[in-house]
Amino acid sequence: MYSPDSELRSLLVQGISATLHRFPEHVPVSELATVLTGMANSEGGRVFLGVHPQSGTPEGLRDVQGLLDRIFQAALLVSPPLVLPMPRIEVVGDAEIVQVTVPPGLPHAYHYEGRYLTRRGTRTDPLTPQRLRALMMERGAIQFEAQTPENATLDALDFELVAAYRETLALPPEDSLEGLLSRRGCLHSIDGQLRPTYAALLLFGRHPQQWVPSATILAARFSGAAVSDQFVKQEIRGTLPQQLNRAENFVRDQVRSVARLVGMQRTETPEYPLEAVRELLVNAVAHRDYNQQGDSIHLHIFADRLEVHSPGGLPGPVNLANLLEARFSRNAIIAQVLSDWGYVERLGYGLNRVVAVMRQNHLPEPQFEEIGGTFRVRLASATDGAMDISSVPDMTRYAEIELNLRQEQAIGYLASHKRLASSAYQELCPDVSPETLRRDLADLVDKRVLLKMGTKRGTYYILK
Repeated sequence: MYSPDSELRSLLVQGISATLHRFPEHVPVSELATVLTGMANSEGGRVFLGVHPQSGTPEGLRDVQGLLDRIFQAALLVSPPLVLPMPRIEVVGDAEIVQVTVPPGLPHAYHYEGRYLTRRGTRTDPLTPQRLRALMMERGAIQFEAQTPENATLDALDFELVAAYRETLALPPEDSLEGLLSRRGCLHSIDGQLRPTYAALLLFGRHPQQWVPSATILAARFSGAAVSDQFVKQEIRGTLPQQLNRAENFVRDQVRSVARLVGMQRTETPEYPLEAVRELLVNAVAHRDYNQQGDSIHLHIFADRLEVHSPGGLPGPVNLANLLEARFSRNAIIAQVLSDWGYVERLGYGLNRVVAVMRQNHLPEPQFEEIGGTFRVRLASATDGAMDISSVPDMTRYAEIELNLRQEQAIGYLASHKRLASSAYQELCPDVSPETLRRDLADLVDKRVLLKMGTKRGTYYILK
C-alpha cells in the first residue's frame, strides 16, 4: 500500500475532474483508452479502477491480473503507445483497487482510433484543430528513441538485462520478456516481426554504441580551472544504466576530500555533494537529445568547479526561467525505464534536488546555461570553504551545552570565521524567521557561548 487509507478514501470521493477519473473493474477497454488519451494530451492525471463511478466507493477486485492486462491493452491501443508507470494495487479498507498514473509532460500528441482527445473538466473531448496544432508544436515530431533502426533485431538485445529489469518490477517469471518490452515501448512489430527501438538498444543493447555512437559520457579531470593538456580522461560506454554507474565511480575516484565543520564535528566530505552530481548525470542521460549526433555528454571536473554538458538544449516548452517547475520529457521511454530502476524520478528532472542538496551543504546554487544547443550545469567546488583539519578548533567544549541544530551551525560558522552577523546567520538558515534567529543568538549570549559586539546594524557576534 503506497498511500494512507484515509488519503485514498478522500481522493476517491472527490468529484471527477480533468486529472482524476474512476471506473468499475469491468470498464470497457475503449473507455479506458479514451480517458488515458485525454489525460496524456493535457495535464496527466490518475485513474482508479475497481471503484463505483458515481459514489467513489471501492468495490474490490475479482480478477487483478485480468484488469492489469486490460490496462496494458488500453495503453497499447493509444497511438503512439502510452508508456506509463506500472499500475499500483492499493488497499482501501478490505478492498483492493488499481491506480493508473498518467504523468504530465509526455512527449507526443496521442490519438485513439484517429481521435486526438483532451480532458475538459469531467469530460474527454476532441481537441480543436487550433489546440491540436499547438500541442504538436509543443511536443515536437516523432521522437528518436521510439524509432527502429534498420537491420536491428532482437539478437541485438541482452535478455539477461531484460530479465533483471523484470525482476526489479517484481513481475512473475512467466511474464514474457518480449511482452514487457513491448508494453514499455521498446519493441515495435514491423512486417509481423518484433524489432527493437533505439530506446531498447540504449537500455538493454549488447553494443549500444553500434547503433548510437555518440551515446557516451566523456569524463575528464583537469588540473586547473580551464581545459588543458594535463588531465585524466575516460570515455564511458555501455548501456545507459552502466554508464551512470561508471560515471559515478569516476567522480568518486577523482574528486578531492575537504575538511568541513558539520555542527560540532570535524568531518571530511567530497568537494562536490555526490548526490547532486548523481542527479545531474541521471538528468543528462535521461533527457539529452540522442538525435543530435556527433557529440556526447561531457563531465568536466576542474580545480574550482564541476560541469555537466548535455547535447540538445532544453526540451519542448522548458526554458531557463521555468526549468525547475516545467515538466516535459524528451525521452519518455528512457526516463520511465530508468525510473523503474530507481535512477530518476519520473515526474521531474531532479534539478530541484540538486538545488536543495547544494543549499544543505552551504554551497552556491548550481548555474544553469543554454549555449549553442547544449544545456550546461555548473557546480561550485567546496574547496573555498575548506580548511586544514589541524586548524579547526576543538569544539568539544560546547558538547555539554544544550544547543539546537541552528545554533550548532552558528558555532560551526564561527569556527572558521571571525564574526557572525545576523545577515550571515539568516543565509545559513534561509527558511527560519528573523525573530527565531534573534532568539537563538540571544540564548547563546545568555549561555556565555557568544559575545555580542557593536550596536544596531553594526551588531555582530564572536565566540567567547
